[in-house]
Amino acid sequence: MITTSAKQGVDSGADAAVSSKRRSDNTTWFPFILIAPSLIVIAIVVIYPVIYSVYVSFTPFHLLRPEQTFVFTSETMWNNYIKLWNDDVFWKSLRNTVIFLTVTVNFSYFVALALSQLLARVSRGQSVMRTLLMIPMMFAPVLVGFQFAWFFNATVGLVNNALMSFGWMSEPKAWLVDQPTGMIAIMMATIWMNVPMLTIILLAGTLSLPQETFEAAKVDGASAWQRFKHITLPLLAPFTLIALTVLSLDIARAYDIVRIMTGGGPAHRTEMIWTYTGRLAIRNSQFGLASAMSMVGVVLGVFFTLYLFRQLIKSRVIY
Repeated sequence: MITTSAKQGVDSGADAAVSSKRRSDNTTWFPFILIAPSLIVIAIVVIYPVIYSVYVSFTPFHLLRPEQTFVFTSETMWNNYIKLWNDDVFWKSLRNTVIFLTVTVNFSYFVALALSQLLARVSRGQSVMRTLLMIPMMFAPVLVGFQFAWFFNATVGLVNNALMSFGWMSEPKAWLVDQPTGMIAIMMATIWMNVPMLTIILLAGTLSLPQETFEAAKVDGASAWQRFKHITLPLLAPFTLIALTVLSLDIARAYDIVRIMTGGGPAHRTEMIWTYTGRLAIRNSQFGLASAMSMVGVVLGVFFTLYLFRQLIKSRVIY
């Protein structure tokens, strides 16, 4: 009897172990089964096009020359990148892109920081003001481009009419044609569209800061500027870096605004990497050269994002 009971106990324990192992295996694979459709879509929509673009960047892919399409040899694989190195328009577009990103990101940050601090101190009507602030986010970039192209139009533009009405100008000015006013107009449109998103992020970060720290600093006699400089800014660093990362990636795709307002011209004065890439691919059918230029932009974007994430990790604050 004892032997039979012991045997039954061993069998039940083995069965429990097997069923536990099966449940563990199911638990391990079940999350992957759930996200499998998303992974498949990402692989088709994102990963495959990136790999395909990298391959095309090493080939003389030209729509008007089908005999050279997808010709990949070790002797010619770097030709596209050599052409870019010797292309003055590429370096001009790269310089314009760096200036555009630097000015718009920094100016947007300072404007958004000021607005977020002002909104954080509003006691009544803050929800209404936040709703009004988000209005620019409701417009598509194409509409923003048309809107600001009309503002700075040389003949019927609002800016020319307003300045001439006040007597500050005697004749209309071609803002989008002259240099550097064309670049400034594009920057203003981009800043107007992206400041609300950055302001909301910084406002959320400001409202989540511990008030005990500010009260203690105020009791110790710290002025408002000292509290802002030594408490608010350091505690907002994680929110700032996240906002700047999102903003930089968003501005780096500002093809539509530039394309609508100036098209990269005249004489490549407002040419950016993305507009020059579109010109090479769509107008000139040079998909190999355009892919090489896009890879340069991707590499620069990846390095910039990694830098911001490293700074974000360093600035993490534990309350």
